[in-house]
Amino acid sequence: MPTKLPTDTSDAPRRRARGEARHEALVAAAAAIIRDEGPAALTHRSLAARAGLPLASTTYYFASLEEILEVGGSVLAESWATNIRHVLDDTEAVAAATTGLRRAELITRALLPEGDDAVVRHHYEHLVSAGRTPALARSYASGRHRFDAAIADMLRTLGVDQPPALVLAAVDGGAVAALSEGRPLRPYVTALLVRFVS
Repeated sequence: MPTKLPTDTSDAPRRRARGEARHEALVAAAAAIIRDEGPAALTHRSLAARAGLPLASTTYYFASLEEILEVGGSVLAESWATNIRHVLDDTEAVAAATTGLRRAELITRALLPEGDDAVVRHHYEHLVSAGRTPALARSYASGRHRFDAAIADMLRTLGVDQPPALVLAAVDGGAVAALSEGRPLRPYVTALLVRFVS
């Protein structure tokens, strides 16, 4: 009777790690496409090209483009909360936020994307258009609680007794007004916030 040879599993951890790395690369690429080019630009082909992977990998790891949109949207929503936490990690800036102006500047830095006015304009254009893509809108809505929690934590740390939704609305409204009226963006948002955080 032939002896049954044991199955060689020495490659299994390496294959699993390679699979996880490919999945992460696709998720990161999906988020980047959604952020940089908009959800309409996300196709299997564009995703594979951005991730530097074979086209077949997109259907291997994801059942549909809708799933990819939701996962990419979750990454973007989490990145907004992460940005707030990074700002709070700047202990020197937090310690210096002892006046209304300093607190407003820190909140502006935490809630607006890094970059010039063109980056911020693209951010708001992206958010407005996201509602036209149900999968992306669902993803942003489901991740909203993490963003709100990060804002609440920041406000507690800074000693600001205001609802997170109100502060975010002030930032969003100020940014859109500044962009539409050609005003200096960050100074305008900061000046608006001072009224809430002094």
